[in-house]
Amino acid sequence: MHRFLSLFALVIAIPFAQAGDPWLTFPGGDGPGNGRKVVLISGDEEYRSEEALPALAQILSKHHGFECTVLFAIDPKDGAIQPNVTNNIPGLEKLKDANLLILFTRFRDLPDDQMKHVVEYVESGRPVIGLRTATHAFALSSKTYKKYSWNNKDKPYDGGFGRQVLGETWVAHHGSHGKEGTRGIVAKGEEANPIFKGIEPGSIFGTTDVYTAKPAGDSKVLLFGEATETMKPDSKAVIGKKNDPMMPVAWTKSYLSESGVTAKVFTTTMGCADDFSHEGTRRMLVNASYWALGLEKKIADKSNVDLVGTYKPTPFRAKKNEDWKPGKKPEDLLK
Repeated sequence: MHRFLSLFALVIAIPFAQAGDPWLTFPGGDGPGNGRKVVLISGDEEYRSEEALPALAQILSKHHGFECTVLFAIDPKDGAIQPNVTNNIPGLEKLKDANLLILFTRFRDLPDDQMKHVVEYVESGRPVIGLRTATHAFALSSKTYKKYSWNNKDKPYDGGFGRQVLGETWVAHHGSHGKEGTRGIVAKGEEANPIFKGIEPGSIFGTTDVYTAKPAGDSKVLLFGEATETMKPDSKAVIGKKNDPMMPVAWTKSYLSESGVTAKVFTTTMGCADDFSHEGTRRMLVNASYWALGLEKKIADKSNVDLVGTYKPTPFRAKKNEDWKPGKKPEDLLK
């Protein structure tokens, strides 16, 4: 009976999602997010962003009233989600009237007619949230938007979209990839930051390891990553230089767009699908969405960040993802 009710809740939550659509759209409703549109873009080969972002979208839609559209890397041959297809994310034109972009891609080589929608959004000065591999979101072969590539060396856009917009590009794994986890430690003086409202100490956790990061620009570090001996939340902290000092794993910054508008940016290097199993991590991302949209005064003392329906994320793999089953279409993620 419980499973039936969970599936029923999913069905009534997606009246805009039509069979065959290469994306999922969850309607807005009652709540502080009413009238605001969020576009969440997935596309990575390892961390299961195609599972994590629909989970976040459903929370934002059902519990907070935001209208959310999730885009995917799609194989044009069969319309199925295929993270290894790096040059096709249908639906990016939906950014035109979006109020918030949440990005979780890795080394995407999008064609100009798709990438232009991302660039137009970013350069409009609207807010951006970047998760995990968004620091190295793009590896573009076209010269048109080449400066947004993660490894761009041309000044004044060194480090591409990652460093210039989000604050950092890809550097290295600081923790042991696939063996160590990350426990979030709030930076001194940021305990009262609205992004941490309602979050219990130690409850921000992820199986993703800590990245090397030195956030650039006016970045303000909010959260440090304590490397843990194992990928379990009750694991002990690693002893030694990995935690002395700890690396930043979440920060805010601004981005001065080409339009002359200063955008609000939140970045975290946490975020595989399994990280969303932890309430504190989900709450941080929901609160960050409110902050990015200027709604921080409407963050409840203990807002609802419960997962919608059944959520069984696929574990990420450090080398080969044996658990990933190809052939799923966006609507199949709701079954």
